[in-house]
Amino acid sequence: MDTENIDPQKWIDLGIGFIQDYGKGIIGAILVWIIGSWLIKKIIKAIGKVMTKRNYDESLQKFLLNLIGWVLKILLVLTILSQLGIETTSFAAILAAAGLAIGLALQGSLGNFAGGVLIMIFKPIKIGDLIEAQGELGVVKEIEIFTTKIVSPTNKEIIIPNGSLSNGNITNYSTEGKLRVDLTIGVSYDADIKQTKDVLMKVLTDNPQVLKDPAPSVNVSELADSSVNFAVRPFATVDDYWDVYFGTLEKCKIALDAAGIEIPYPHSVEIHKDA
Repeated sequence: MDTENIDPQKWIDLGIGFIQDYGKGIIGAILVWIIGSWLIKKIIKAIGKVMTKRNYDESLQKFLLNLIGWVLKILLVLTILSQLGIETTSFAAILAAAGLAIGLALQGSLGNFAGGVLIMIFKPIKIGDLIEAQGELGVVKEIEIFTTKIVSPTNKEIIIPNGSLSNGNITNYSTEGKLRVDLTIGVSYDADIKQTKDVLMKVLTDNPQVLKDPAPSVNVSELADSSVNFAVRPFATVDDYWDVYFGTLEKCKIALDAAGIEIPYPHSVEIHKDA
């Protein structure tokens, strides 16, 4: 290139013209970026404090804060492009179309995600709770963004999608801290009702795992075909539930036998016809 033919004044004039035309926009964009970035950090920090104060799950906090941060940054970039005089309508349309396509492709996953967010925010269940949901019974092992894991009484891990879990009925046996054990024990029609009630009640009151409040109860529940059935209703903590359930059955049988009270059982009758 022949440097002797370069006109410095021409380039200076071009530079001055560029600054005059775009200088204010560039300076404005830089200021918007600096102030916007500062505001985003403040907003994210404030939202994080609110989530921590309300005991949001840590994994949910990180996910939501990252999501909010990206949304705010995209809005900031669009604002800066607008400040530079660049038409942002097409960018917004592309983002909307991409969001719609992603939403349709991940419809089931987004439903599970939304369900996970609702569960973590409103906390109808927590880790360690004994629950019944979607036809499954078990102790909550882990609550994730998309699924919840529970462990059944047979020690099987069951994974339930959060979309189904949040939209269905949940029976939480641990919320109140106490469970009623429902047992039915039948005795012979020849047995004295008051004596039977006293024997069964003594089994409950002598068991230290049976709660005093609410008080246990023993009542006649049914006059069946071959037995008088008693509804035996002790209360226990969630941890002691199965010990009380099985222990009460065993001790009631022993106590009734000791008191000479018969528990009916099927009898077989053989009929012989003479030839």
